[in-house]
Amino acid sequence: MATALSEEELDNEDYYSLLNVRREASSEELKAAYRRLCMLYHPDKHRDPELKSQAERLFNLVHQAYEVLSDPQTRAIYDIYGKRGLEMEGWEVVERRRTPAEIREEFERLQREREERRLQQRTNPKGTISVGIDATDLFDRYEEEYEDVSGSGFPQIEINKMHISQSIEAPLTATDTAILSGSLSTQNGNGGGSINFALRRVTSAKGWGELEFGAGDLQGPLLGLKLFRNLTPRCFVTTNCALQFSSRGIRPGLTTVLARNLDKNTVGYLQWRWGIQSAMNTSIVRDTKTSHFTVALQLGIPHSFALISYQHKFQDDDQTRVKGSLKAGFFGTVVEYGAERKISSHSVLGAAVSIGVPQGVSLKVKLNRASQTYFFPIHLTDQLLPSAVFYATVGPLVVYFAMHRLVIKPYLRAQKERELEKQRESTATDILQKKQEAEAAVRLMQESVRRIIEAEESRMGLIIVNAWYGKFVNDRSKKNEKVKVIDVTVPLQCLVKDSKLILTEASKAGLPGFYDPCVGEEKNLKVLYQFRGVLHQVMALDSEALRIPKQSHRIDTDG
Repeated sequence: MATALSEEELDNEDYYSLLNVRREASSEELKAAYRRLCMLYHPDKHRDPELKSQAERLFNLVHQAYEVLSDPQTRAIYDIYGKRGLEMEGWEVVERRRTPAEIREEFERLQREREERRLQQRTNPKGTISVGIDATDLFDRYEEEYEDVSGSGFPQIEINKMHISQSIEAPLTATDTAILSGSLSTQNGNGGGSINFALRRVTSAKGWGELEFGAGDLQGPLLGLKLFRNLTPRCFVTTNCALQFSSRGIRPGLTTVLARNLDKNTVGYLQWRWGIQSAMNTSIVRDTKTSHFTVALQLGIPHSFALISYQHKFQDDDQTRVKGSLKAGFFGTVVEYGAERKISSHSVLGAAVSIGVPQGVSLKVKLNRASQTYFFPIHLTDQLLPSAVFYATVGPLVVYFAMHRLVIKPYLRAQKERELEKQRESTATDILQKKQEAEAAVRLMQESVRRIIEAEESRMGLIIVNAWYGKFVNDRSKKNEKVKVIDVTVPLQCLVKDSKLILTEASKAGLPGFYDPCVGEEKNLKVLYQFRGVLHQVMALDSEALRIPKQSHRIDTDG
């Protein structure tokens, strides 16, 4: 027999796909699939030395898959954690007589121990950079008598305020976390900063507490306490107590929030704040797959207001969202509308126009990059000018579409090509080996396929006329892309049994006689087959389950 397969080769195999069985397959189904493949690949059936060597290799692979899946313990590990599960440090101490539930519990214990060893290496950095821009000179120019002032011929655009904040988390134990945060702010030449340290402890599955210390040059020391508690499965409360020390004395503050899940997608909030800006606030937030709706009412000193906002979520690849809000109170009225869109795998770009009395018109641009936020509020005018509203609305759209077409889209396309090329290079050796194994499997299947075709023809059964697997290009806009498919007619015919072909819900690249002809790209399976003397055709996604024959696959030849 051939030498045993390496761990790397075994790790690249999907055992269920290799045996073409469901993940819920019974021991009888596993045994039937195993016996069928053993009959196909058994080395003793081949006299040619090259075919015999190839058969030995494939036979060992099928045997390894059956050994893992036929044993309840190893199958439980494989189903939950994959083949890497058995390589977990300390796993060898688990007794073989344990049930799948006990194995899962033991594995999770070992996994927790490993995660605790990595706690010191984890942080959760978050940051915000805000740059306020005063561009009112674009629309609110001085009167003519001031035009003789030096430099007055060009609009003066200034940065009038900045804010930078950053925080990191350092897990100390499985329940304790230290949080360090700091901020710097400046406005019209005056500024300051602060630093805060917090220690959070998870007391139980229902709650946690956090103790906070802070200091800054504009404000004195801060001592705070936060508590969170789940009162019921649908209700929770958060309390935040703070003592701010300053030259004027101690200023206490208390904020309490009570929240309740009204239904699956709706949460109601009641908030009471006591201190310098005391207020009572109630709000209802409804968040679904396609929309986000908020209505709020606040009574307080010095601000009381009513707010209603709506956000629509488009179900596209870019996760586009369009939003609008109306806020009215003692300070005036503000209408805001905008949109945001995903521009890369880790970046979201958004813009909003704010129109208010007496605030005027502002444009707010925001970029979220991973856990970092960059915010640019641009104040355009103190008045309600239609020209300012027009340019604030149209300007960002023109800039975005120009940038998306000329910069972002070409960059993402080039990045994707580089990643695909890198993936192809890293898997080139493995794919070549898979191709050789698939070609060897096809050669080994020839005799079995001949007998299957004879049996199916005698009963007017299922005959695979042609079958292709890989990347198909049907869109005319992608006519320059190359079709990458392989012929899998023989492997599919070999899987036909009693005039039926059943493929499970898994990638078809792992089926006997298959391999991946286009790593990292979308793949399909196209089958042209004959049943009861009538041609049928079907196109299936790579991981889609397929069952043929079906009446819906029939090719209408009447037209």
